[in-house]
Amino acid sequence: MVIKVFIASQSGSTAIKKKQQDVLGFLEANKIDFKELDIAANEDNRKWMRENVPGEKRPQNGIPLPPQIFNDELYCGDFEAFFNAKEDNGVYAFLGLDPPPGSKEAHQAAIIQNGEVPENDKADVIKLEVFFLFFFVLLYLII
Repeated sequence: MVIKVFIASQSGSTAIKKKQQDVLGFLEANKIDFKELDIAANEDNRKWMRENVPGEKRPQNGIPLPPQIFNDELYCGDFEAFFNAKEDNGVYAFLGLDPPPGSKEAHQAAIIQNGEVPENDKADVIKLEVFFLFFFVLLYLII
């Protein structure tokens, strides 16, 4: 599986350049293998990207702007979807990749898959429950 990031090397938009740098920087920093495909220098890349972004994911004008992200032929999303996945610690799921062991995303995936809190996190859950109990008792006494 190869992550493909369609970018425009010659864009007049600083917003597009910044978004592209954010995506590429994240992938590099996390050692995720990817291929950078330039739509400004290669008409075939531009044509392929435009044809393979699903219709419901296209902007109102119908022309998807870079960066657009694919896992091989599978569309992952645009910058906004990437940003949301990053904020939710779900980039690996967004990219269709297995998260690295020990990562926050792998931890969250284990909880979702098993429906249980892992043993090493139960103490944290108990501390949180005690905190909220104390908070509500204190609030009740104040009112």
